[in-house]
Amino acid sequence: MCRSSETPLDRVMSGLQDLPGWLAEQPADQLGDIIIKGREIIDRTEAMAAEATRRFEKARGYQADGFLGMVPWLRVKGKLSGGAAAERVEVAHQLKELPRTEEALARGEIGYQHAVTMARTAEHLGATQVRKAEATLLKAAETMDPGQFVGVARNFEHQVDAQAALTEANRAHERRYLRIGQPLDGLVRIEGLLDAEGGAIVRTALEPLAKPAKGDMRTADQRLADALVGRCRAGTGAGHPDGVGPRPQLIIKASLDTLAGIDGAPAGELEWGGTLPAETVRRLACDSAVTRITGLGELEREITHAGRSIPPATRRAMVARDHHCVFPGCRRHGATAITSFTGRTADRRSLTTWACCVERTTGKSTKRGGNCGVRRRGDGSRRRHNTQSREASDLPVGLGQLELEQLRRVLAKNFRLGLRLE
Repeated sequence: MCRSSETPLDRVMSGLQDLPGWLAEQPADQLGDIIIKGREIIDRTEAMAAEATRRFEKARGYQADGFLGMVPWLRVKGKLSGGAAAERVEVAHQLKELPRTEEALARGEIGYQHAVTMARTAEHLGATQVRKAEATLLKAAETMDPGQFVGVARNFEHQVDAQAALTEANRAHERRYLRIGQPLDGLVRIEGLLDAEGGAIVRTALEPLAKPAKGDMRTADQRLADALVGRCRAGTGAGHPDGVGPRPQLIIKASLDTLAGIDGAPAGELEWGGTLPAETVRRLACDSAVTRITGLGELEREITHAGRSIPPATRRAMVARDHHCVFPGCRRHGATAITSFTGRTADRRSLTTWACCVERTTGKSTKRGGNCGVRRRGDGSRRRHNTQSREASDLPVGLGQLELEQLRRVLAKNFRLGLRLE
């Protein structure tokens, strides 16, 4: 075929035919960039396909193949599931009203899943509301993975229309189910769906039991399965002969405006991801302990040369601030947070480091028996010493008088309305 008569798609297909042979010649340790480039090509192709889908549907081109709609045509001809075909048609419709998002996808600045989140937000709030904050949302999408960006989009929905966000949360709650099958080949299939609140409670209850032990050869999924069985097997809590053990802690981060029910307030954020509407946060606050999360400046002033260990309240605040391990190259999430420092004593900055990286940042031993460090003597030699200190108590970081009074009024109102945990 003459080069001048080739279409762009012909050149793409020709390149794909040559790709396997070229790929086999590349060093294995250099394939990361190729994988990322391939994902970018797929995402940019989705932007092109979205525009083509709109034009093809408008011209009713699917009728020539005997189909009654775009979704069944795309499901058969595009080799997609029904849900995937419907998603692409809906995203194509919404991207028409969000030109900046479509352009960012075509340039490879965001991924297809980011565009899906933008489209669903426009479906919930209307494209006009999303266009007003489109630039801000896209800036966030460029620096976040799709899972993190979903939380940003949900928070935006809550700020624009809290009632609609609550309605959506209730709709999600109605879809909950748990199905336990009959034993087959020695295995029982369990499947289901939970809302964000229920999922966070289950995960919080299972995570402590699913931590890998030394020499543990189980996969993460197998550890979670064993944790579920172990949690169900433990019918009573230690020290509770009546069977009433401690409840799993559900950690929610929310602003005072959210607790007060003020319009435009952000949604509550669950520790394991996901958001909760303000009404749900207020209901849960009726039977919960409230800890003030201090600001960045307050956190730094609390870490001084007078204290060697981090008070639990400050540790929780830093986990809420950093969300993950901040050691370079590590973004691990988890509950085992260990605080480390950078800089001199007078101006050192506290960092949240998970146990996975603590030895690389502090040189401390995490084995049983205490934290050990190395101290230099005056003659230049070194000696090993124990840095284990007694457990520090919480810092007095309670709410201010005005904030406390506002919170009391909110909780009192919720009790009057009967919004309390069952």
